[in-house]
Amino acid sequence: AKGLMAWDKSLQFSVSATTRKPRDGEVDKKDYFFTDEATFRTWVNEGEMLEHAHVFGNFYGSPKEPVEAAIGAGQDVLFDIDWQGAQQIRTSSMAAHTLSIFILPPSIAELHRRLVSRGQDTPETVAKRMQKSWDEISHWDSYDYVIVNDDLPETEEKLKAIIKAERMKLAQQPRLQDHVRKLQSEFEDMT
Repeated sequence: AKGLMAWDKSLQFSVSATTRKPRDGEVDKKDYFFTDEATFRTWVNEGEMLEHAHVFGNFYGSPKEPVEAAIGAGQDVLFDIDWQGAQQIRTSSMAAHTLSIFILPPSIAELHRRLVSRGQDTPETVAKRMQKSWDEISHWDSYDYVIVNDDLPETEEKLKAIIKAERMKLAQQPRLQDHVRKLQSEFEDMT
């Protein structure tokens, strides 16, 4: 995601909320909104989350207000969420602004290697993540786009191409109608 952010300053990464404890080096409101379970449940009950889930003993979710503010300011917001979260966002108030991309690993062995090499999880947590990965992968066909991440630079280029193409869709160009009216006016002035 960092490569995409450097490529296009109108991309913003969604900061999730979680009830898990911060890992070493993680900063509140930068890496996550760290909160307690009671507050998290209140946010969910008050409709302040675009999506949420209980995963590996902790709650995770995407606060709605920062996403709406970013989109209102012309930003595109990137999420790193599971298939259930993606489904919740596709049926939320943000549905018209939603594009889903599933990134597959090149192999299960490589997925395992990547999880272990992060050095953030215990062997038990890695095993749980591996078990959950098949559930995630089994929903690959419910996404708009699917990319196999076997070469990081190539994967980034594919993501950039998708983003560029999606931004050109008529529905994503609200000022285009004004431009066409201007062209029509100019044409009428010529005749």
